[in-house]
Amino acid sequence: MSNTERPLSPHISIYRWPITMLLSILHRATGIAMSLGFVVFVAWLFDAALGPDAYAAFTAAMGSMVGKVLLIGWSLAFFYHLSNGVRHLYWDTGRGLEKAQASASSWWVLIIAAVLTAVFWWVAS
Repeated sequence: MSNTERPLSPHISIYRWPITMLLSILHRATGIAMSLGFVVFVAWLFDAALGPDAYAAFTAAMGSMVGKVLLIGWSLAFFYHLSNGVRHLYWDTGRGLEKAQASASSWWVLIIAAVLTAVFWWVAS
C-alpha cells in the first residue's frame, strides 16, 4: 500500500515555522557568524601589531561600505546572541516556557537586539 500523492511529513510549503523555531536557527547562525567575526578581529590585532601601514589598510577596508555592513551585521549578531542567551538563562529557571510566553519573548529578543545595535552604533559614531 503506497501513497505517493502526499508528503510523509508537513511540507515546507504548508508548514508555518513558529518564531521560536526561527530564532533557534538564527541563534546557531549568529554563533557561526560571530566565529567568522573573531577571525576578522584577530586580523585586526595582527595588523595593529604589524605597524601603522598595515593597520591603516585594515581600517580603510573596514571603513568601506562593505566593511561597515559587515561590522554592523556582526554587532547585530552579537547583541542578538547575547539577548537570546539571556532568554535561555531565564528559561533555565523554569519560567517563560509556555507557548505564548516563549513567542512574546522571541519578539522581545529581536527588538532588544535591534535597539542595542542602534544604540551601539549611535554611541560609536
